[in-house]
Amino acid sequence: MTVEYQYLVRIVGNDIPGERKMVVGLTQIRGVGYMFANTILNLLKINPDQRIGYLSSEQVKSIESIIKNPAASNFPSWFLNRRKDVETGEDKHLITSDIAFTVRNDIEREKTSGSWRGIRHMFGLKVRGQRTRCTGRKGGAVGVAKGGKIMPAREGEAVEGEPTAGAEGTEPATEAKEGSEKKEAPATGKKEAPATGKKETPPADKKK
Repeated sequence: MTVEYQYLVRIVGNDIPGERKMVVGLTQIRGVGYMFANTILNLLKINPDQRIGYLSSEQVKSIESIIKNPAASNFPSWFLNRRKDVETGEDKHLITSDIAFTVRNDIEREKTSGSWRGIRHMFGLKVRGQRTRCTGRKGGAVGVAKGGKIMPAREGEAVEGEPTAGAEGTEPATEAKEGSEKKEAPATGKKEAPATGKKETPPADKKK
């Protein structure tokens, strides 16, 4: 029985191109890694090098059932990505949008409980014990100002190159002595414009 080739195969709400191999195509589903996909193919006895476009509808349904409930197919608990759930205490395997939804709920629960991890999440700091001395800095630049700009001095501090009040070798500015003669500006008279007379026109040449 020949299987018709499909250009797009929909598995667990994900459209996978048919030209991809089985192992690579299944890893496109969020929550399914290389080892998880390889184990599924070994259970169903599907060639991992086969193109995913040649899957039959029965094979697609069996793959979806294993991905949604791997514990029913005797998967070990350490293979799952959500062990000992906080609410139910069960071992689960989250896929697609359930992963982001669960992680977001976990972070909000930590924040509301006021735990140390929740406080670190609130301030946007690292949570898992990483060092923050030289990494993880956010915001503006840290360090010395670039470009050779001189920062304004604080109150009470002297700026290099400028004399301070009361320092040795400096004299206060003295006012001009009384009775000093002011320099008078030279008088400016109006210049008379030269008389403009009419130019005499030369006599016209007599006609020959």
